[in-house]
Amino acid sequence: MVLYFSATGNTRFLATELAKKLGDECTDLLGRVKKNDLSEIRSERPFIICTPVYVCEMPRFLSKYLRNVKLTGSRKVYFIADSAGYGGITGYLAKKLFRRKKMEFMGYSEVVMPRNYFISHYPPQSESEIKERLVSACRQLDDIAQTIQKGGKLKARYVFKFEKLITIPFNPVWSKYKMSAKEFFADSKCISCGRCEKVCPLNNISIRDKKPVWGSSCTHCMACIGNCPTGAIEYGTVTREKGKYNFMNYKHLLSDNSADTAKRRKNG
Repeated sequence: MVLYFSATGNTRFLATELAKKLGDECTDLLGRVKKNDLSEIRSERPFIICTPVYVCEMPRFLSKYLRNVKLTGSRKVYFIADSAGYGGITGYLAKKLFRRKKMEFMGYSEVVMPRNYFISHYPPQSESEIKERLVSACRQLDDIAQTIQKGGKLKARYVFKFEKLITIPFNPVWSKYKMSAKEFFADSKCISCGRCEKVCPLNNISIRDKKPVWGSSCTHCMACIGNCPTGAIEYGTVTREKGKYNFMNYKHLLSDNSADTAKRRKNG
């Protein structure tokens, strides 16, 4: 069974595509996380956890949820993390988490996907860069699926000790003081649909007087911005300068690539 959390579609794409390749079930954990639903999840096939990377580790709320939820049936678990290029200690922490749950950790893979954390210092990403990352991720998914089908172990890069020494004490502080929701707001394009409230994993958004209002808890997942149907949600002035991201707005790039590949094969 494939279990995943996705804010702007990257991880959802990886999880659903992997499930198709394996002929397996796929479950979005967002609803369970929002309700703190810790009821048993059972699978006779190995569990496959797909997650984004936030500040060099999986989202802290997701880590907490996975620690507490009861996973029954198969005792094997695979872990796939997607990031903009650096997975940090995500796999290392996942291995510790699942070993504490007395599960057999079958390794992990890091997949590079387009950046969705557009409030960072990075410049806006071009469409060609997005396409290149998506195409590369699809190729990697094929390899991951083949390894899982054979019952093999996934392998990722070695995590150095200095990465752990820096990240483990740093992340709680960053999450507490730097992931602020103060600069989020909805402009006049807001249609009061409540989509932002529904996709917030921390239940940090409420609709008041037909406008979203952000509370004090935020994980900077960018789900509210990335899923707004009218593009009404902004983060200060940053998003107006750098744009926004949702996987569905770029899914056609994969279709274009498939068509180009088929054409080359026909002509070749």
